[in-house]
This record gives sequence, structure tokens and C-alpha cells, in this order.
Amino acid sequence: MPTTQDEKLLEAVLDSWDRNNTILVNLLRAVPAGGLEARAVEDSMTVAEMFLHIHGTRWFVLSEDAPEFAGEPPEKGWRETRDVDRIAEMLNDSARRVRAALKDRVESGKPMLVRYDHPILLLQHMVWHEGYHHGQIKLALKAMGRPLDDEEIGQVTWHVWFDKTEAGT
Repeated sequence: MPTTQDEKLLEAVLDSWDRNNTILVNLLRAVPAGGLEARAVEDSMTVAEMFLHIHGTRWFVLSEDAPEFAGEPPEKGWRETRDVDRIAEMLNDSARRVRAALKDRVESGKPMLVRYDHPILLLQHMVWHEGYHHGQIKLALKAMGRPLDDEEIGQVTWHVWFDKTEAGT
């Protein structure tokens, strides 16, 4: 249990990252049958490609800025998978790695190697980037005639942000 204000702040930042990934994986699991191949417009990425792009971006940024947390490069053919469980596993793994890198860099004071003046800027970039694609994914599903019901998807996305944890009360 964090005791100092700095520890509490770091824990809140890490919790926001965990929630962000939970929302992303919940969105992935809510995609209707056939939806992974949806595109917002003809030349855009498919829904599956966007989820995989998010994973790849996490790995790429870590490989340059905190390489000891990146792990091995994604295996050959990883961009072609359409297995929701495998994509969720990749997202959860890269989220754990980003979390560990952020925690380490903040606690140790060690700088990011290539970009970001502070490690928290990495997290903010990731949340912004992933939120951008969240909207694109929902738009692509709407464009294919399979929109997600706002009430249903809100329970596993927006409400993840709203719910207080025991530690936060």
C-alpha cells in the first residue's frame, strides 16, 4: 500500500494505465462476429489491424526507450492473427511491459532513452494513441453496419474509468 504522496500519485497513474488496457481488451472482446475485418474507410486499417498496431506501437516504443522491458520482438506473422484470445494476450503482455517500464523509470529517476522528457509522457502518449484508435474501431464497426450499443459497451469501457477502487476511496 503506497504511503507517500509520490507513491500514491504513481499508483494512480499506473492504475489509469491498467484501466486503459482493460477497456481496450473489453472493446476487443465486444467486437461482433466479422467485425475484426471492418474498416472505417476503404484504405484504412481493419479493426484487427488497429488492435495489433496498438500492441506493436507499445513494443516499438519500449524497444527504443526502455529496451530491457520490451522483450523479444513480436513473432513472425503476428500481424495476421485474427484470434481474439491471442490478440488479448498480446495486449495484456505489452501493457504489463509498459507498466513495468513506467514504474521503474519513475522510481529510479532513469530517463527514457529516445523520446519523452518524463516517463509519464510515455503513458500519456499511449493512452492518447489508444483512445484515438478506440474511436476509429467504433467508427469502423458503425460503417460496416454493426455499431456497438452505447449502453452495453459503456458498461465495459467508460464505467471502468468511473469505478472507484478500495484504495482510491
